[in-house]
Amino acid sequence: MEEQLSHRIETPVVPIIHALADVNDQLSRGRPFFVDIAKDGVVLYEKPGHPLAEPKPLTVEEAHREAASYFEQRYQLSLDALKVADFSISNGIWRDGAFMLHQATERAYHCALLTLTLYSPKSHRIKVLRSQAEAVDSRLIAAWPRDSRFPRRCFELLSRAYFEARYSSKFEISKEELIWLVERVKSLQDLVEAICRERLSL
Repeated sequence: MEEQLSHRIETPVVPIIHALADVNDQLSRGRPFFVDIAKDGVVLYEKPGHPLAEPKPLTVEEAHREAASYFEQRYQLSLDALKVADFSISNGIWRDGAFMLHQATERAYHCALLTLTLYSPKSHRIKVLRSQAEAVDSRLIAAWPRDSRFPRRCFELLSRAYFEARYSSKFEISKEELIWLVERVKSLQDLVEAICRERLSL
């Protein structure tokens, strides 16, 4: 943070933290994200006596099987969250509706990242997840218009809903914003489904 605030680093840095045991487990199972880090990463700090495991190659068949499993489970979780959001909003339970819209979005992005790359960070921050998913497949950008203030405000409210819809008495979101968000989450889910099925068909 100090390096970024002093402008010595221009590109935003988002740390991804994993315990060494988790990293080594992922390497032993051939997860591409971790294998790439072990192969191409630059060690900034290393405690002696704590080596990385030897990466195990993941076969094409194994990778496809894992990706298909991720898609089957995670996509349905996103659809389920949207159903709960729809029910809540229709019945005036707007806080739960906003929170579950966040969950539908978060789960859709985790689904895309896990299916396409076999890795997704353990994060609830949909801004981070959106950025990473769109970097993997730019077609996902279409889910969230950014050309005017209203859509940008709606996504910001959705991002804040994970905590504030549940815990802040000051959190407010209009029916119009909720209805717009429902449509955009549906659009995101449609894109995720199409992109993931395309990848799994290869």
